[in-house]
Amino acid sequence: MNSQSLRDAPRVRIQTDDFDLGVETLALRADDGGVGAVVSFVGTVRDGADGTPVSLMELEHYPGMTEASIEAMIDEASRRFEIRGARVIHRVGPLRPRDQIVLVLVSARHRGQAFQACEFLMDYLKTQAPFWKKEHGPDGARWVDARVADDEALARWGIDVRGNGR
Repeated sequence: MNSQSLRDAPRVRIQTDDFDLGVETLALRADDGGVGAVVSFVGTVRDGADGTPVSLMELEHYPGMTEASIEAMIDEASRRFEIRGARVIHRVGPLRPRDQIVLVLVSARHRGQAFQACEFLMDYLKTQAPFWKKEHGPDGARWVDARVADDEALARWGIDVRGNGR
């Protein structure tokens, strides 16, 4: 993508290709002199979960529904925090340990709002975005369930997801 197309890129992208943090950060704050802070979160595939080695993770999503769900998350973050922009990139398909899996970028006039919005979006992504993960290890493949700790993280924002299986 060239700089103009990155600047005009959608707020949410689901893709198999890797992303470049520097390029995405520059694009988010381009032409916005009111940005005082950009906060980023980059998640990577771990080489082990719960003590079990992971050699490959497969991510699936429901096209259209996943993007709409994440767009709604960004809209909610915009209502809660004084942010100027946000971008979420989530990879799908087969990923190896240490591969980048997710990028959340938030720009704001002040760092506090950017940090809070970025953390809110990650907490929301972990519990509400329609992604399905399958980990492959020495004992075969297994689907990954949502963790109670992720629901608890979202609950601190006043969002109760109990009973909303993922």
